[in-house]
Amino acid sequence: METKAPTPRAVLVGIQLPEVDDIAHAASLEELGRLVKTLGYEVVGQVSQRREGTGAGALLGSGKLTELAGFTGGDGQVTSMAPAARAKARARFEGAAGAAAATGDSDGEDAAPPRADVVIVDHELSPSQIRNLERATGAEVLDRTGVIVEIFHRHAKTREAKLQVEMARLKYVAPRLRESSGGGGRQQGPGAGETTLDLDRRKIRDRLAELRGQLEAVQRDSDNRRAARRDQLRVALVGYTNAGKSSLMRALTGSAVLVEDKLFATLDTTVRILQPETRPRVLVSDTVGFIKQLPHDLVASFRSTLTEALEASLLLFVVDASDPTYEAQLEVSRSVLREIGADAVPSRLVLNKMDRVEEGRRAELAAKHPEAIMLSAHAPEDVSALHDRIIGFFEAEMEEATLSLPYARQGLIGEIYDSVRVLAEDYDERGRVLQVRGLPGAIARLQRRMAAPEG
Repeated sequence: METKAPTPRAVLVGIQLPEVDDIAHAASLEELGRLVKTLGYEVVGQVSQRREGTGAGALLGSGKLTELAGFTGGDGQVTSMAPAARAKARARFEGAAGAAAATGDSDGEDAAPPRADVVIVDHELSPSQIRNLERATGAEVLDRTGVIVEIFHRHAKTREAKLQVEMARLKYVAPRLRESSGGGGRQQGPGAGETTLDLDRRKIRDRLAELRGQLEAVQRDSDNRRAARRDQLRVALVGYTNAGKSSLMRALTGSAVLVEDKLFATLDTTVRILQPETRPRVLVSDTVGFIKQLPHDLVASFRSTLTEALEASLLLFVVDASDPTYEAQLEVSRSVLREIGADAVPSRLVLNKMDRVEEGRRAELAAKHPEAIMLSAHAPEDVSALHDRIIGFFEAEMEEATLSLPYARQGLIGEIYDSVRVLAEDYDERGRVLQVRGLPGAIARLQRRMAAPEG
């Protein structure tokens, strides 16, 4: 009979800087806890401290470092990189004694807290800080960036996403490999004179070059698919992770996209047709969610997902209105899109999860964001109203025109019906005459296609 592996345990560490208030600090730690649970860890405790900055070698003061070590069985001391060898029995005894002392359990009357296997810090750490914390706690240490990169790694499904995430992981690992290694010995034979560390770094550089080549080939295919949709009506759902974008995508399109109450459940761009279907069709894309301190390498890697937003006709900023920090989350989303120039794309604010918001709070939100679309993705009448708003936006952008389709080019009739709305149809001696309504770009493209010689 197979025994189930124990759930790994984690302790969270937060540093509250002077410019961060108590509510924002608590929300950040809560979000970190959700990130950690997404990885499958059980959170057994947290340590928080007010500090002027995050530059200290051990990050925490000595008292808090001892408190943290109480969760892991470490001694709370930043010792030498080459600690003296100890017998296993003595190490276990000293670890248990240190944990009991740190938690006030020296008399044995209270149960000791569960031992944490990993320390998760709600900030980006330098390699030396990671090393110091590992020596003080005797546990593995991950920073916020490392957690996000690992979640992306586990959730990537398509080839493009997997390539992107592997590149981001290698870029994250490379400097930490350099500074946390003991240096290694010299290699013998080919490459003599290189240390093991030099060899590992060269392997990472070679692998990154290989991944870039593979990714460029995959993205060329993606670019071609997007080019084919360029003159179509396109809506992109963007926003903070777990804001309900995938639930809204499913409601708007009737598609079976993945919906989970997890951070970063969606990493791959999904494109579906708005339902009930209209003429011309409206395409809706669900994109990767943003998060505070999203690693720049991941932003750069997910170029195709962000390009989907950049090339959309309309952006819907989806926000979890029930979250007290929704405004900060909205600013994170907008700042990332500003980096790629997508702030020039027309947008609408969607306050989602209104079914979780009390009536008084709803009135406050309506007064604060009078232009916002307030809804619940699980309420059919709300989704229907959003559908009408989307159609209304595109209707305002459309114009009417007359297309003359020569008899020799009747093969284009299907493309015309897909690209514009046909209001009336007649025939003359040259061919079919259609009164249409559509976007100026789509009409111009069809006119060029009809005028071009057959080939």
